[in-house]
Amino acid sequence: MTRTLVVTNDFPPRQGGIQTFVAALLASRPPDSVVVLASDAPGSAEHDAALPYPVIRRPTAMLLPTPATARAAVDLAGRHGCDSAFFGAAAPLGLLAPALRSAGVRHLVGATHGHETGWVALPGSRQMMQRIARGLDVLTYISEYTRGRLEPALRGRTRLAQLSPGVDVERFNPDADGTSVRRRYGLGEAPVVVCVSRLVARKGQDVLVAGWSRVLARHPEARLLLVGGGPAEASLRTAVAARGLGHSVVLTGPVPPGELPAYYAAGDVFAMPCRTRRGGLDVEGLGMVFLEAAACGRPVVAGTSGGAPETVREGITGHVVDPRSADAVATTLADMLAEPARAREMGAAGRAWVEQRWSWTTISAGFAELLEPGQH
Repeated sequence: MTRTLVVTNDFPPRQGGIQTFVAALLASRPPDSVVVLASDAPGSAEHDAALPYPVIRRPTAMLLPTPATARAAVDLAGRHGCDSAFFGAAAPLGLLAPALRSAGVRHLVGATHGHETGWVALPGSRQMMQRIARGLDVLTYISEYTRGRLEPALRGRTRLAQLSPGVDVERFNPDADGTSVRRRYGLGEAPVVVCVSRLVARKGQDVLVAGWSRVLARHPEARLLLVGGGPAEASLRTAVAARGLGHSVVLTGPVPPGELPAYYAAGDVFAMPCRTRRGGLDVEGLGMVFLEAAACGRPVVAGTSGGAPETVREGITGHVVDPRSADAVATTLADMLAEPARAREMGAAGRAWVEQRWSWTTISAGFAELLEPGQH
């Protein structure tokens, strides 16, 4: 069996999309086939003690490809007999690949997520990504959008393969109960549009608020539930108050990850009209929230940013809308609320698609093949 050294700055107990992705990938591997080198974080000792594989922490909050990190990685690979390595985020830790190859690690894989599309758009960081790619056997991408950005910049320096985040279809499922969430925020039996995401400009909560009066014109009892925290919270609250929407728009603030299925379930429609900003540097790599909502049996409305449209089967599991048009977003939402039976059909179709294409069972099989080519 291949033993893999995982080198990552993104690892629990820190929270975040990449951290969750990496941890879930490793949970799918045989415990004796993995050893992790990671940065440190508050609570890491307690977290690591519960894992079935060893985690070695460097005494730093940011793991960088320094000579000291290289020595630690080479030492670990030698002591544990690692013949493959996986970089949880290839930029910049993939720069360690040549040192590991020289030490006898035969197969090296690096993951990209979404921010690397910004890296390859800028000359200096593009050269670094090219250097990283040259040292790897495989560089993964999360969506066809990100592949389309990476491929021309890397010009064949390594093989590209898709490795998208997966959905825990047991945790996110149509039986999730949103009753307690509806009760907590006084939503009653009202039709609810829910958005689960960080409150930042790219995610489009401001567009939902801007168009909400148009939804209310057709559905006066409707409620908008904005779940999450972030730097845009103050401006969103100001916009809600200025538009006189305080009675129908609820901002929950941050929510513990374990409670998220209930928040998805509290909605009738999920919407996040994400948009690309800063000339393409601020873009949605994929959009796991759309897939989590679909796994909970909810129809989804996505914006056109980056890979987000790849999470929707247009007209079957939901709709992709122009995220810069509050009118278009509001019309789509109002139409979906007007046809609850049709919305439920879309939700059921979304659940089936996630089980088939986006479940961790499917993703983990692809990960195993990347680490052990030809053995699966």
